[in-house]
Amino acid sequence: MLSAWRFRPVVRDPSSTAVCCAIARQVLRERAGKGNALRKGGDANSVAQGSENQAKTGAAGHRARLRERLLTGGSEALADYEVLEYLLFGALARGDTKPLAKALLDRFGSLAAVLNGDPGALKQVKGISDASVGQIKIAALVARRMARSEVADKPVLGSWQALLDYLAIDMGHLTVERVRVLYLNAKNRLLLDHHVGDGTVDEAAIHPREVIRRGLDCGASALILVHNHPSGNPEPSRADIQITRAIAEAGRHVGITVHDHVIVGREGHTSLRAKGVI
Repeated sequence: MLSAWRFRPVVRDPSSTAVCCAIARQVLRERAGKGNALRKGGDANSVAQGSENQAKTGAAGHRARLRERLLTGGSEALADYEVLEYLLFGALARGDTKPLAKALLDRFGSLAAVLNGDPGALKQVKGISDASVGQIKIAALVARRMARSEVADKPVLGSWQALLDYLAIDMGHLTVERVRVLYLNAKNRLLLDHHVGDGTVDEAAIHPREVIRRGLDCGASALILVHNHPSGNPEPSRADIQITRAIAEAGRHVGITVHDHVIVGREGHTSLRAKGVI
């Protein structure tokens, strides 16, 4: 079936110790304050207020420590649930976001699946609001834009791994098959990333002549076919192979080369050129 392309060590500095000491001093002061209130026969409201302040201070301290690890510890400083924790700080000004982060991972199975989750499905997790979904989706968008920037304005064939990474991020999570055609100029730079349609080969009505005609319209010298397999298995179907050969044959007559047909799935990718289909 045709679908779319798919594409800790923690380093601490003295400021972390200062943060921890400050939190400890604050906790001790609040404990002492509560003790004095009890000894003086203070009312229950004073004690409750002290507990609330202590909880807020603890959450704020945790956020500060997490931020410090992020800034000083490198790309592997945070576990996946901590990455989600930090993202959710933007939606929840106060409180502990760890339970929400872990609930999301339990529900979706991985950080990537959370980032690519449907907004409606994300909101089914108790405590996840529209603001929380917004934080998650903007992070996913940033990841895709960064991956795309690695292939923009560069020879695609010389940046093949970057292209595969982009396709995996952009298409590997899709639950429907999507077909795209990447049209390239004579220097193999991207001219047009064309979304042909969603569905199987037949459902998406991928006509070889139309694929080649659009290439002529944009002045392409070559193209790369891309689609994804929602099942996760990137192995080509008979229809995938047939449409690839038909488009390659149509392109030969007008000087447009089909460099490859890449199938993307959660389990990896398959190159039909590497399989000898083209």
